[in-house]
This record gives sequence, C-alpha cells and structure tokens, in this order.
Amino acid sequence: MKVLYHHPAGAQLRRRFADLARDGIAVTVVEDAAGPTLDRALVEAEVLWHCLTPVDAAFLEKAPRLRLIQKIGVGVNTIDREAAAARGVTICNLPGSNAPAVAEHTLALMLATLRQLPQLDAAMRRGQGWALTPQLEDGLGELSGRRVGLVGWGATAQRLAPVLDALGASVAFCAQRAHATPYAQRSFEDLLAESDVLSLHLPLTEATARMLNAKALARLPAGAIVINTARGGLIDESALLAALNSGALAGAGLDVFDQEPLPAGHPFLSLPQVVLTPHSAWLTQETLARSLTTAVANLHCLRSGGPLQHEVPPP
Repeated sequence: MKVLYHHPAGAQLRRRFADLARDGIAVTVVEDAAGPTLDRALVEAEVLWHCLTPVDAAFLEKAPRLRLIQKIGVGVNTIDREAAAARGVTICNLPGSNAPAVAEHTLALMLATLRQLPQLDAAMRRGQGWALTPQLEDGLGELSGRRVGLVGWGATAQRLAPVLDALGASVAFCAQRAHATPYAQRSFEDLLAESDVLSLHLPLTEATARMLNAKALARLPAGAIVINTARGGLIDESALLAALNSGALAGAGLDVFDQEPLPAGHPFLSLPQVVLTPHSAWLTQETLARSLTTAVANLHCLRSGGPLQHEVPPP
C-alpha cells in the first residue's frame, strides 16, 4: 500500500516509516507544500497522512488512487470534506493522540508569556541579562493565584486543568454542554470577564470563527494574556493586535495563526510581549508514535475492508 506523508520528517520518523516496508507499506515523504515532487507522489498515493497543508479539490484531483485521508491530529478544517466525499475518499482523524503534547505546549506558552522568557533569553545573549529594564521587571508574573479560563473542554483542556490547579491557578471553563468536573463551568461571556489567562481549545468551525473578536477581547480583565494552541481562525488577529498595542492585554502566546506560515513582516513578529511558535504544539516523537499506531491499524482495516477507527462523517 502506498502512503504519502506530507510534512517534514526527521531521521527517527523516517526509520519508523522504513520499518513499515516489511508489512507491505511504502511511505513516501514529501516536505514541499506544492510542486512537481508532490504531484508525482499524489499520482501513486492510496493513503494521505495529512498534517497541516490544506487539502482542497485541486489537490484531490491530482490523487486519482486516493482512498483515505488520515489526519495526523484532530482538526479537519484543513480538508475540503465535500470534495473528498464527492471523490469517495474517506477521512479519519486521531482524537486525543496529541493531547499530552498540546497541553504541555500550552502550559509552556503560559509560563513563557508571563515570565517573558524570550525577552530574558535575548537579553542574556546580548550580555545584558543583569541590566533588565524596570518595565520588563514590572511585567513578570506567576500562574499561581491567577484565574485561567479554558475555552472548550476537550482532551487537551481536561489534561491541562489539574496541572494548572496544582500550580495554584484558579481554573474555569466553558463548553457547549454541561460537564461534571471539580472546575467551575461558565458561559463564554462570564469566562472572559473572569480570566487573567484565556486559553483556546476549540475546533475551527463556522460557529467558532473569529469568536475572540474586539468585543470579546474587551471583556477580558486589564493585563490579561491570551493563549492559542487550537486554530488561528478562532481569533480576530486585527483586534488582538489592537488590544496588545493599546496595553489592554499584557501579552499573548500563539502557536497557530490565520495564515500559515506566518508571513514575513507580520505585526506579531515585532511585539516583544508575544511568544510565537510555528504550529508545533502537537509535534513530539511521542505524538507521532501514538499517531502511527492508529494510522497503521487503519491501513490494515482499509486492506481488509474492516471498519476504520475515528472516521469523520461527510459534511
């Protein structure tokens, strides 16, 4: 079976792919987002192991043998589900596979933003680490004692909440349905008003797009920070930039963006109070190992005609 892994892959992951050849699974790695190398691989691919590069109708037209798009992750907003359904291509995802990694990365962004680690690191490298400005010192803070609001109550938020609680933060969340937890559940509007740290953990849909807009940001307490390891489209980036520039927000930790890769010269890049990572919260060797276990199991199901794990229904 011919599989296309459309994402950069390090030596360790490539060795795992090579081992699959003993089971009749040939994995081709293509790092380019587009171009002739990708086009040649798509002609032969029966299965796409999809990470981040969008899969639209034009992409699918180049893959006449494709039977399955296996999302390496959870969110499927980067896949044109209608176009896939029209071509008879099944879509599966991997719920929970990256939750440990994303929870840890979210915590890291909270701490890095509150403690302004990028600025401290840069000062040390300039030889100015012991000559910090009063303004920088005034901005340093702790998670302990802060009110953290989690927007969404999926696997990542549920994993993160007890860690935040153990660190001394007060944790609340909002979700579409009621949950029995030791943490306070609030409406979105009330959660905004009560959150010193607001962290997003929702899929990107028509209902959630730009939910953190200027009106929502204005409800946050003065000096709050925003963390996003979910999807960039959840935030109105212009409104977030305005709130950061005005000082209404103290900072932000962002792993995802409306446009990816983040364009050169983007205003976020010039804001020292914003910590940026390249949509890498999910990316650990442990996540990849968990993902491959289920992805390979689905290949065997595809061969045998058995039911696939975590099949995403057509839109």
